[in-house]
Amino acid sequence: MRTANLLTILAVPLALAACDSGDTTTDMPIADGQMTEGQMSMDGGDMPMMESDSVMQSASAEGTVTAIDAEAGTITIEHGPVPAIDWPAMTMAFDADEQLRKKVTVGEGIAFEFRTGVEGSVITSIAKQ
Repeated sequence: MRTANLLTILAVPLALAACDSGDTTTDMPIADGQMTEGQMSMDGGDMPMMESDSVMQSASAEGTVTAIDAEAGTITIEHGPVPAIDWPAMTMAFDADEQLRKKVTVGEGIAFEFRTGVEGSVITSIAKQ
């Protein structure tokens, strides 16, 4: 029995050390669904996260509406690459006010403009294609 306790005492720090790679770029979510700084995976592509001191950036893209969530205030769009901000093609939810959400329906092709930064990504204009 004493040998088993000793082995456990020795094994725990080794197991913890093996789990801590020291890598700060991870795809693992942290509290409240937030992602760590570094990389975040979306639909198979890695997207560089913006620096925490960066300002909002504006860009435009084209895509297809895949969901509209009035309660969350979002429109989910499957969009192509956005070279202006170095984003790969992905599907993601954008914040959108009620007026913009009412302009589109699920399955529609759209062109949209948005701004993105540490506060999230917000659609500023949207048009059916």
